[in-house]
Amino acid sequence: MSAELVLGPLLRYAGAHEATIWVQTSAATTVTVRAGEHHHSARTFAAHGHHYALVIVDGLEPGQPEAYTVELDGRTVWPEPDTTFPPSRIALIEKRKPSRLAFGSCRTSVAHDAAGNRSHGIDALRAYAVRMLDDSSGNGADRWPDLVVFLGDQLYADEPPPEMIDFIRERRGLDEPPGEEIKDFVEYAELYRLAWSNPENRWLLSTLPSAMIFDDHDVRDDWNTSWDWHQEIRATPWWQDRIVGALGSYWIYQHIGNLSPGLLAEDELWQVIAAHEGPELDITEQLDALAARADRHPETYRWSFTRELGDCRLVMVDSRAARVLEPDRRSMLDPEELRWLDGELTGDVRHLFIGTSLPFLLPPGLHDLEAWNEVMAQNGYGRVLGKVAERVRQVIDLEHWAAFNDGFVEVFEIVMSVARGERGAAPATVTFLSGDVHNSYVAEVISPDRYGAVSPIVQAVCSPMRNPMPMPLRGFMSLFARSLVRPMGALSRRSDKLPHPRYPWRVTQGPWFDNNLAICEITGSDLRLRWYAGVQDDSADLPGTRVVADVQVKGAPERPRLTPGGTQG
Repeated sequence: MSAELVLGPLLRYAGAHEATIWVQTSAATTVTVRAGEHHHSARTFAAHGHHYALVIVDGLEPGQPEAYTVELDGRTVWPEPDTTFPPSRIALIEKRKPSRLAFGSCRTSVAHDAAGNRSHGIDALRAYAVRMLDDSSGNGADRWPDLVVFLGDQLYADEPPPEMIDFIRERRGLDEPPGEEIKDFVEYAELYRLAWSNPENRWLLSTLPSAMIFDDHDVRDDWNTSWDWHQEIRATPWWQDRIVGALGSYWIYQHIGNLSPGLLAEDELWQVIAAHEGPELDITEQLDALAARADRHPETYRWSFTRELGDCRLVMVDSRAARVLEPDRRSMLDPEELRWLDGELTGDVRHLFIGTSLPFLLPPGLHDLEAWNEVMAQNGYGRVLGKVAERVRQVIDLEHWAAFNDGFVEVFEIVMSVARGERGAAPATVTFLSGDVHNSYVAEVISPDRYGAVSPIVQAVCSPMRNPMPMPLRGFMSLFARSLVRPMGALSRRSDKLPHPRYPWRVTQGPWFDNNLAICEITGSDLRLRWYAGVQDDSADLPGTRVVADVQVKGAPERPRLTPGGTQG
């Protein structure tokens, strides 16, 4: 039987000279991508009975988008027959690109029908895909994002949609632990299929390059919150299969597409795939071993990565798997990960973007609450209150950067060094892109010039794409963003046990609670940030969009910065 296309194609990496196309197929096959006069092929590899390929495409020219097709054993499978969608295309990054970044997080995979929209709202990613389809005629494609950044929780392995629960029921029943939650690689593969199969979203993913990082729900709520959580979950009989399936499927579905061909060639497991000749290679054993080791010894494998984007840079940080959880030395990043980040955060770029699933700058009132909780959970006020604080931490998710204060301080100092121009010419902005918290806002460091900084330091949050915060919690979040900032700050200053941030910040816009996809448009030294929500007209089959917020960020004036060749540009 001929192989069929199960998922994809996804346009993953796009640089100045190369791109990668990811696919999942139903059987072993040779995958060929044709773009213009160029064609490139790769043999599939297998894992847990599933088949995948990542095709490296080169020879294209920046600034000249090329439509592409996908063949399996010489038979064209993409675009699909009788499709009404425009051709998928590859657009390489130009020197002054990307001019637009899309970003967001937290997207459930429930159906796009009336019931799904009532329970989870309209999918902002799908609504934006429809907007792109409307723009595809004429010159509208010039306004498309140059990259879409997924900042975690593309999957809800602990809260799967009804279709996934049906799959679990038929495969193993719901009485076997972990019940309705995802158990292993095979179930993750089905969850990815549900997440990426919608026609509009599938077309968007085939056309826009993407960068991805995981967050807790890709594995399980509160993943690596604390040492107590870590010990409790490891005592369950099902966790090992879950974490190995989570990280193994993440490596295939998300991670390898994040890497440039150069970085991909350095990956230990990809080297095995690339060196293989002959029939399809089954990497199940090697993949499971890598996932198990990366979980037990996170310092041995890096999920973080950097994308050079013309004269800008995106540094994507793993703020989940690389944590240090021992109570006496908690940090968001282990020493090896921190050294890597220290080397990646430099100047001599127009704009520096730092992607981290968890907001670096929380609303100040919430930051103080989490910092206070960390001190209490470490028995700063006695063992009894320590146990209470640990339970509170897990129940209401007090596990962001503020709850790992040592790592927070270290990274903040690195960022301030970049903003002062101590690591090359200061960027026009240093901007954190984040999700996770199911509300969106903008925060900025107050008067950074008081600390010698040239660059504004900005936090932009877009969450959720499709999983709205319950109404009772919205008022709670608004209080910590606004009304409780001064009381919480005053309370924290009364105790010498609590950390006090050296560089204060404030929420300048928000919060808002719509399902959103954010677009960051680079206009020279400045940024324009717009959040788009989906709207459904009862007379229309597909959703439209509306602008929820439109925010201007004034960047530092242009300064000479070094080009890769070492000259000023």
